[in-house]
Amino acid sequence: MKKWEKRLSECKRSVVELKERLRLSDEEVERLKRIEERYPLCIPDYYLDLIDPDDREDPIRKMAIPDYMEFSEGGEKDTSGEADNTVVQGMQHKYDQTVLVLSTNQCAMYCRHCFRKRLVGLSSEEIAEKLPEMASYVRKHGEINNVLISGGDAFLNSNEVIRRYLETFSSIENIEFIRFGTRTPVSFPYRITEDEELLAILSEAGRAKEIIIVTQFNHPRELTKEAVKAIRMLHDAGAVIRNQTVLLKGVNDSPEVLSCLMNSLVSNGVMPYYVFQCRPVEGVKNQFQVPLERGSFIVDSAKKTMSGPAKAFRYVMSLPSGKIEILGKLGDEMLFKYHQAKREEDSSRFFTRKAVSDECWF
Repeated sequence: MKKWEKRLSECKRSVVELKERLRLSDEEVERLKRIEERYPLCIPDYYLDLIDPDDREDPIRKMAIPDYMEFSEGGEKDTSGEADNTVVQGMQHKYDQTVLVLSTNQCAMYCRHCFRKRLVGLSSEEIAEKLPEMASYVRKHGEINNVLISGGDAFLNSNEVIRRYLETFSSIENIEFIRFGTRTPVSFPYRITEDEELLAILSEAGRAKEIIIVTQFNHPRELTKEAVKAIRMLHDAGAVIRNQTVLLKGVNDSPEVLSCLMNSLVSNGVMPYYVFQCRPVEGVKNQFQVPLERGSFIVDSAKKTMSGPAKAFRYVMSLPSGKIEILGKLGDEMLFKYHQAKREEDSSRFFTRKAVSDECWF
């Protein structure tokens, strides 16, 4: 067992294990245990150490520790129509150029704002077995030029499985680059810093195809020395690092925090890519969503103190019809544009909706 694997085996997986560390009362433990039964808990000691136990509103705590708001009514299971875009078990094809592979349903940490909460804990064996069928599909669709390997967390696959994905898709002529969706640089950087084999696999694959790591830093405090070390090691292996932040109430919903995060990412070699509107999934909607009008104000205000590279991201929401850029307020309306569309008739289409102060989604 590698050192990082031992650390992963020691992740906290029950509220009872957190009682003393987070100073929870017996009543709190009993209430949170009910959530744990529905939405599993998993948090590495590394990330747990970032939480201030005396601050019940700590932004790191909100992303990692169950909250009774997860039982509040409302929300959907699949807000982006993922099931409708499945072409092979474990693979989706929504946008012409990209296929998405849900390679595993495991994560180093189960984020409380995850929009795939419905998938946590399922086996990934059947997904890996479908790899030849996935490759055949990609070869038959020449419009596909990239593969996004996600999950769960793509880096929670074994090195051998990661190598298989890379070798398979690198051999396909129409594939120009391969992306990995992973939050391990944020929540469990030891997966990278303590595994030279993984870095060697990425480096070798990078000679054939461009490798892009898409991660998710949501708060400046997540950019620790260990996280930055992981980023540098990925860079040294030849990978490009991009970041997708989720706008979360109580975490980064202020211009100051968002600006600090984006500027810090750039200074540490991570290029901001998207700021996502939090999706209204079950167990997330009422706890983390920020109204669109408020979100637009936060993003625009934050950009005033960002460097050029730091504000190169787009503020978007992902709907069944496509990825929509939230451009801002225009009089008493909100202005939107399709950044990516499932249907050709929606491609690059602008549209407006009446501004409603508490609207978070549509």
